[in-house]
Order: sequence, then C-alpha cells, then structure tokens
Amino acid sequence: MSPVVQITDIHKIYESGEVPVHAVRGVSLSIQRGEFIALMGASGSGKSTLMNLLGCLDRQTKGTYLLDGIDIDGLDRNELADLRNQKLGFVFQGFNLLARTTALENVELPMLYGRHRKASSHEIRERALHCLEIVGLANRADHMPNQLSGGQQQRVAIARGLVNQPQVLLADEPTGNLDSKTSVEVMGVFQKLNDQGITIVMVTHELDVARYCKRNLILRDGVVVRDAPVEGRSIAADEMNRLKQAETAAKLTTSSVV
Repeated sequence: MSPVVQITDIHKIYESGEVPVHAVRGVSLSIQRGEFIALMGASGSGKSTLMNLLGCLDRQTKGTYLLDGIDIDGLDRNELADLRNQKLGFVFQGFNLLARTTALENVELPMLYGRHRKASSHEIRERALHCLEIVGLANRADHMPNQLSGGQQQRVAIARGLVNQPQVLLADEPTGNLDSKTSVEVMGVFQKLNDQGITIVMVTHELDVARYCKRNLILRDGVVVRDAPVEGRSIAADEMNRLKQAETAAKLTTSSVV
C-alpha cells in the first residue's frame, strides 16, 4: 500500500531581508496509513513550517510532496484548496470555534465548503452528529462554545476536523491550552481515532503528550534528527483510570479526616 504522505527532499526558504531563512532543509518523510506521529522540536526547529507544508497551507521551495498519491506541485490555488478540504482535517491549539454557533453547527461548517456542499441539510446534520458521537459529545450538540469546558471544545474541534472524512488529521499543539488531566482525555480521543485507522500527525513540544503517539519525529534547524517508534507507549485510557482512582482515594482520605 502506498503511503498517504510522501515528501522527498523538501526545502522551505523564506526570502526575508538580505539573508534567506532556511526553515526546512531537505526533509524526506513517508507516512503510512494508520500512523500516529508526534512532530517535535524547539522553537525555530522548523516543525511548524513542516506542518504548514503537510497541510497544504504553504508550498515548498524545492522538493516533492505527494498527498494520497497526488503531486501538489501541479495544482493551482483553487485545486489545492479543494484537495486540502477533501484530504486533510485540522485541529488547532486555540479550538477556533465560532462563538455564536452551536457545537453541531461548528462541526457542520467544513461540509458547507467541501465536497459535501451538495449534500442535503439532513445528510450534513447526520454526519456532523455522528462525528460528535465519535468524540463523546452528541449530547452537547446544541451547546454554545462558552457552555463547554476546554476539553469539550477541543473535542468539538476534533469532530469538525473529522467531518469530511480526511485521509490525515493534522493537530497543532491540541493540548496546549488544556490542563494535564484534560490533556489525557483529549489524547484518549486521538488514540481511539487512531485505533479506528485514522492517520494523525501532531505538533507538540510536550514529551508527556508525545508518549501517547506511536512514532516521534524530532526536528532541529530544519532537519529531522530523530525518527523512531515510541518505546513503552502510554495508553490514555489506562492513565485516566489511574487518575480517577487517585481522586477517589483522595476523597476517601479527606472524608475520613473530616
């Protein structure tokens, strides 16, 4: 089976002032279907630039990028936008939900601009509800973002990223605005999706988050310096059980003291 993402000798050079900035330097990468990858590196390492290239939000200066077998170099701006909408889903650190729009309506939004735009309103609603069900929020479909916790808002954002049935889900620091317990809950959602065969690429600077992925890529100065499977990978469901047991034990201790 061919990889869903294949980049070869990718470079990204920004002409900024007199000195060109080499943000990505000759990266080659193959991502198979069903992988769960953490893309890591310090600020300035090139990980965000590489994520933008993978997300077809920017074009490489040199090299080739095949997304699901399609060479993006031959696409004009509109064709690239259509490919992005059809093949990729996005989850952001800041959730990016529309404030005056329900959870369901936020999830429906990509379908109104993508290949599903000719679908009936009933079909769009059913697909969006199904995605909310996948992330465990079907019972919050009519809630506004300000009526949801941070973790719930991020799960709505994940559902929105899934609604067009993308080949790859790209997540940019998805736990960056969440506390540690909620981060584990969100990583549990990602692991569940990955177990169902969804390919995920996640930018993170947190080692505690990267350990839930299956493969870690570390960039430095625009070059991949490490690409290895995660040894002793953590399972979010097990971690949540441990947290719940610890909370229960703490409550019992507090009540016995009282």
